[in-house]
Amino acid sequence: MVRLPIYMDNQATTRTDPRVVDAMLPFFTEDYGNAASVHAFGQRALEAVDEARAGIAALINVAPREIVFTSGATESNNLALKGGALMYRRQGNHIITTQVEHRAVLDPCRRLERDGFRVTYLPVDRFGCVSPDQVADAITPETILVSVMLANNEVGTLQPVASIGAICKQRKVLLHTDATQAIGKVTVDVESLQADLVSLSAHKIYGPKGVGALYVRRRVRLEPILDGGGHERGMRSGTLAVASIVGFGKACELAGREMPAEAERCRRMRDRLYEGLLDNLDDCTLNGHPDQRLPGNLNLSFVHIQGEALLMAMKNIAVSSGSACTSASVEPSYVLRAMGIRDNLAHSSIRFGLGRFNTMEEVEFTIEEVTKVVRRLRAISPSLALQAPG
Repeated sequence: MVRLPIYMDNQATTRTDPRVVDAMLPFFTEDYGNAASVHAFGQRALEAVDEARAGIAALINVAPREIVFTSGATESNNLALKGGALMYRRQGNHIITTQVEHRAVLDPCRRLERDGFRVTYLPVDRFGCVSPDQVADAITPETILVSVMLANNEVGTLQPVASIGAICKQRKVLLHTDATQAIGKVTVDVESLQADLVSLSAHKIYGPKGVGALYVRRRVRLEPILDGGGHERGMRSGTLAVASIVGFGKACELAGREMPAEAERCRRMRDRLYEGLLDNLDDCTLNGHPDQRLPGNLNLSFVHIQGEALLMAMKNIAVSSGSACTSASVEPSYVLRAMGIRDNLAHSSIRFGLGRFNTMEEVEFTIEEVTKVVRRLRAISPSLALQAPG
């Protein structure tokens, strides 16, 4: 028996793993000291923070002291982009990014444009991939920073960040990558990527909301965007959220240990969902790269129906019509538009996000439910009625 409703929106956020909650609880009620305090309570909190910092660093193959805690990936992206731009503006005022970045990258870039910086937004191909050659061609003597996400939050496409990192290293340009969707799902080795700044978030990997981190390579300096106290090597002031940081560390520990098996399990569920829907429904198309994609991401367009209508009709299944941060918009996804997907197909897209707590039984139920709802909506679709013989 499948328990309803089914949650399949794990790109938006994830359920906090009970093992993570257990690790956090003592730091609310027993070891609740401020990690900046010198007494025993503070020192216990600091030890826990240091342990979590080491666990997060190990997951992405960096030194613990290169991890700076933030409130989440949005703050990490802002610190990387604004802090990097302000610190290095004497060397140039040009930034390069892509048209399919998360709004937490695009909006800071637009803010920097208003502050006098020049930003190049590179196009992507039909799979949502940016070309490393395009990045190389866009770099000028004024370029100080390149920002390319590791995995797209809407379509799951993995970007060629390692190749871009090699180019940036050769041209002596900083590389930032938003790895929020990638960590815990695919291997993220910062040294292999040759990235200088990497944004992370806990709530995408079964950790708590409201905590994240920014990897800052040792030689890189940033202008802080928060003033007061000089915490986190002077880059991010504010009392550390010890319990949340502990939860983040535990989530990274679990991800590192369980990721190979879990990624394969999610991949099998994703492939079964895709195959089942293709078997049952015509005019169902995949958005994103067919192979170079996150194991649990499946973004599909169902021709002749509106994605929002499908969302509302599927009362027992929680999915998304795109990024959770832009779900209030009635415009078609800017990511799909940048990939050259027509507005009618972009409007009919649905993102399925499979994760740790999903089962194959839920996948089979979802195939049946989506099939039933799509057929019913198509039966009353005005676009199909217009195509019917008169």
